[in-house]
Amino acid sequence: MTATGVRVGESGRGRPAEVPARFARSSWFRRDRFGMFIHWGPYSVPARDPWLRSHERLGIEDYQFAVDGFGAEDYDPHAWAELAQAAGMKYAVLTAKHHDGFCLFDSAHTEYSSMHNGIGRDLVREFLDAFRARGIKVGLYYSLLDWHHPDYPHYGDFIHPERDNPAFADHQPDLESYRHYMHSQVKELCSNYGQLDILWFDFSYEGMGPEEWGAQELIETVRALQPTALIDNRLEADGGGPGSIVTDAPTDYSGDFASPEQLVPVEGIRAHDGTPVPWESCVTINNNWGYTAGDDLWKSPEQLITKLVECVAKGGNMLLNVGPDPRGRIQPEAIERLRAIGEWLAVNGESVYGAGPAGLDTPEWGYYTRTDTALYAHVLRAPIGPLALTGGVDKDAITRISLLGEGRELPMCDAWVVKSYPDIPFVQFGEVGHFTYPLPDPIDTVVRIEGA
Repeated sequence: MTATGVRVGESGRGRPAEVPARFARSSWFRRDRFGMFIHWGPYSVPARDPWLRSHERLGIEDYQFAVDGFGAEDYDPHAWAELAQAAGMKYAVLTAKHHDGFCLFDSAHTEYSSMHNGIGRDLVREFLDAFRARGIKVGLYYSLLDWHHPDYPHYGDFIHPERDNPAFADHQPDLESYRHYMHSQVKELCSNYGQLDILWFDFSYEGMGPEEWGAQELIETVRALQPTALIDNRLEADGGGPGSIVTDAPTDYSGDFASPEQLVPVEGIRAHDGTPVPWESCVTINNNWGYTAGDDLWKSPEQLITKLVECVAKGGNMLLNVGPDPRGRIQPEAIERLRAIGEWLAVNGESVYGAGPAGLDTPEWGYYTRTDTALYAHVLRAPIGPLALTGGVDKDAITRISLLGEGRELPMCDAWVVKSYPDIPFVQFGEVGHFTYPLPDPIDTVVRIEGA
């Protein structure tokens, strides 16, 4: 069962349910499947975490060393874009402003930005220009929180750095003033930088939600200025829950996609009526969003590839994060992994781009994905003997089975070893009579099945 109580594939064995018309704006997003998240800002200087001001209760003055030290001396967004393209990523989202309030763009409403801290550059504009030049769709992350703004709630807030500092016990937030500031900056991003493909807002929490953000007014502004831009669900939710996007009465600001964080949903995300909801799992490539010098817990290329496939098989996307260092350099370990993913996608991308759930039960050896033209078996674990295409594949409908990338046709097995399973199709990776062969790709061998 899904988190909303609906079993994937209930709409009919062999064909998944259609995505509702209200999500038509996200058609490209559901086709492209794989994007790059980029967390970059002054928090890369202490090299600990974008949340360090909150976790360590750092005041604005104590954080100033990070703002002063954030130099972007080696920032080359064209190199970033080349890497994203080599990784097979089709879109990218940059943190235009994170929770610390520091802006990577030229804003008329603050000097707390890359235009005034010594860099003197509009880093967002450079990012957009470089990625658009390579045909990569572009998005901007904008934090609804702001730990620098004087009118944002301080004392008693759930996560503000000064939440339990007695010196701020008498602080009186002016939410009307803050909303005006925040809405004005969103208008700048929507008006001054051309067409945006995604606006990634982050996030609602206890005491700070749609009413405090002025979410209805904000969404109307965004839709007027950027009518085709996709918006996530965090004007009313966080990474742990979907909000009204899965209900029978979604709000105007419920979003175009759900955004689970650091987790691939158990069986995808569906609305209460059982229809699919577009979603994107945002995940880190090691354990931290921003540059963290001591974090060596890098996910392997194999894990990242198979998790991307799992997302697609469950109807979702993967937004994979990198955290450049203060100079703008992406770590070699991240580069190595992204290029490895790209090499796999160069061969097997047909089973990911434009693909989605197969409407079949998940097999024990891996996953199925499906496009309009074929079914794809992602074989992650080698069988003993021929591979059983379990899960409800229609044996009689199959017209051809081949190894994706090579195009080599794979024979069906009807030998004595499978006679107990007359309704299940079995496929061999080698010649008939020799049943066990190593998988051609030990990470994920993709078998293309036509007709089924």
